[in-house]
Amino acid sequence: MPTLRSLLDPALSLLAPPLCVGCGALSTPEALLCGPCNRSLERLGPVRVPPPRGVDLAWAAAAHEGVAQRVVVAMKFGGLASVAGLLAARMAETAPLEALGGSLVAVPAAPARRRRRGFDPAAAIAAELAARCGLPLASCLRRADGPRQVGRSRADRLARPPRVTVSGRPPEQAVLVDDVVTTGATLAACAAALRAAGSHRVVALAFAWTR
Repeated sequence: MPTLRSLLDPALSLLAPPLCVGCGALSTPEALLCGPCNRSLERLGPVRVPPPRGVDLAWAAAAHEGVAQRVVVAMKFGGLASVAGLLAARMAETAPLEALGGSLVAVPAAPARRRRRGFDPAAAIAAELAARCGLPLASCLRRADGPRQVGRSRADRLARPPRVTVSGRPPEQAVLVDDVVTTGATLAACAAALRAAGSHRVVALAFAWTR
């Protein structure tokens, strides 16, 4: 017997057709990216990122450009939390096995920015990644409010990294999860806090890397 949702969905799709989050073109209800944008994302390819201080291995699913940059913007500044599943899927597909050993630890957002957005992008990605890879989640990092990273120079970011602390017992092997790696200052601050609290190995896994 058809449900109310199954009866309404065709009508709703006519009123508000699904659009690709990468370019705004018409897409299918089950796909966040249209075919051309999905192929563009695949062509960007994964990259091994120079590991910040305290990080044993850093990896990103794509360079932060083109469609990869646009989907990150859609999630972080467009409020589309559902994009986290798309990012996590790409990360799970491209990450080497050595980057997926341990517990997933989301790089925490500053409390004020989390309240403004209504969600934490890295935490949303980590939850999706945990479901896909069968890895445990460890919510053990806290971040103090501070200046926004966006718009700051590389030198300023490195000179004034965010203040990160550990709450509870961290995993011995931690896989830091973030949306974008830029200077690596935030990852280094997270790694320092984890190692000081007892983590023996710290890996970083992101969706995109700003070259």
